[in-house]
Amino acid sequence: MPVVPDGEVDRSLIGIATGEFTCEIEKGAIRRFVEAIGDPNPLYLDEGYARARGYASVLAPPTFPVSLRPPDDPPWLRDVDRTRILAGEQTFIYRRPIVAGDVLVCRLHFVAVEDKRASIGRMEVLTQELRGNDARGRHLVTHRRLSIVRERKSVLTN
Repeated sequence: MPVVPDGEVDRSLIGIATGEFTCEIEKGAIRRFVEAIGDPNPLYLDEGYARARGYASVLAPPTFPVSLRPPDDPPWLRDVDRTRILAGEQTFIYRRPIVAGDVLVCRLHFVAVEDKRASIGRMEVLTQELRGNDARGRHLVTHRRLSIVRERKSVLTN
């Protein structure tokens, strides 16, 4: 990946997306996610409870799309040292809740990069969007996330 003058991320890749990847939403994956976030909502864990409220199966929590990832690193992050990436702000937009049994066809889009300076140094703020469609091809979810790439620090040795 070419290095741009003021940063590490190649801005010429803004506007591209990964290839499509399929995510089969399974009850076990939802259960593990719910256990990790510590939310005991029965809509996420009890299929009978969810069905009684009009859903086809258990629901995925609203933040579940953070776990939907392409099989390979996207080109704009392939050469970035992962130890310098921090999670930033996230937003989720839904057409309807995700439920176990859904099959989503997703793509991760590289939307923007912004340079910032802070007391800890320079950073690049990447905007990425995961866009997922349901089995009928209808847009179901957009997960917009900001990722912060901290600058590489020089190490001087004597």
